[in-house]
Amino acid sequence: MKRLNPLNDYLFGKYLGEEGDEEQLLSFLNAVLKRTRKQVTLVKILENRVITADILGDKTVILDIRAIADDGTRINIEVQVRNAGKMDRRSLFYWSREYAKGIESGKTYDQLPNVITINIVDYEFLPIDDFHASFHLWEDQNKDFMLTDALEIHFIDMVKFRKLKDKNIKGDSLHRWLTFFDKNTPADVLEEVISMEAAILKAHEKMSFLSSDPDTLRLYEMREMGAMDYASGVEHARNEGWHEGRHEGRHEAMNDIAKKLLELNTPITTISFSTGLDEMAINKIMKDLNNA
Repeated sequence: MKRLNPLNDYLFGKYLGEEGDEEQLLSFLNAVLKRTRKQVTLVKILENRVITADILGDKTVILDIRAIADDGTRINIEVQVRNAGKMDRRSLFYWSREYAKGIESGKTYDQLPNVITINIVDYEFLPIDDFHASFHLWEDQNKDFMLTDALEIHFIDMVKFRKLKDKNIKGDSLHRWLTFFDKNTPADVLEEVISMEAAILKAHEKMSFLSSDPDTLRLYEMREMGAMDYASGVEHARNEGWHEGRHEGRHEAMNDIAKKLLELNTPITTISFSTGLDEMAINKIMKDLNNA
């Protein structure tokens, strides 16, 4: 049986982000967070929605994993297999959403939680050599002074990890998890990784169970096809717009690209990244389309 893609965000949430998956989630979190904090000992998974075909059919919807650690830290994990642009700003948005959710009306600011966001991206995002980057709020001239530990953002680049020549699966738990996440990992290496960590074995067993469930497979394939259709639509819009731009000029070409991307329900931030148009110009194009 062909192995399913562990980085399909629907499937990722099924084997790592449901009630009963705490062992797997704890293992992965500690593998990521060992560079910045002490070990997480308990985690509560927050399931905030039922995944339906309508949700999966929305090519722009984000299927993230949300959890709360034993010390009250809120955690958000997102898998992004395509470059939709402005990943830095979107990550800050999801961080701020979790931060705001951590306080109830009438409570004081000192009760706001620390929030960690973890972004697993399957494209090269940051211009650094390391596949794992983490960020906090440091003072510009005094690099050792942190304003607050409330913000912590991680980026894990699967492309750079795959290029890593000396993967340390025997000594590094994050290397083991990322090897498991890679759908192209050779079978013998995958078996070795699974045999080395009980939590990865449990994730593998749940994936195997899910791969035999017709409903899960249907929704998995829907998500896979949605990602491919989205990428193809964006590329087609770009190519068509640039082709027309040879005759009409760059500005008109970018407007055409924006129109086509809006018709695909592409987020405005992504359109801005792809075309160089600002949000005001894109909103005007969208208004014109609606009035047409």
